[in-house]
Amino acid sequence: MDIIYLNDLEIEAIIGIFDWERRVKQKVRLSLEMAVDISKAAHSDNIDDTLNYKLVAKRLIDFVGKSEFQLVETLAERVAGIILTEFNIPWVRVKLNKPGAVRYAGDVGVIIERGSKSQ
Repeated sequence: MDIIYLNDLEIEAIIGIFDWERRVKQKVRLSLEMAVDISKAAHSDNIDDTLNYKLVAKRLIDFVGKSEFQLVETLAERVAGIILTEFNIPWVRVKLNKPGAVRYAGDVGVIIERGSKSQ
């Protein structure tokens, strides 16, 4: 299986457990690795034969921007679900981080993998 990736997609969202976090949007950063067989697209040179990562980005910008989860874990799980179901991807790795969430750390977050590469 081949991998199409999208790194460091920055989106503003309501995310967090503290009262102040429920009132202001904060930046989250998404990176994705998505299992896709690119051989047909490589042969045809046609965008319709592959995963259109621009459509993935637009969908996630819309979803995450409107979300109001407390935990990055929940947001990462929902993002993985969108990729697997709406884009018919068999496997995805989602890295979601929240820059500035912990003082003196560049960022914190989660990395999850869902689905199976062997399909």
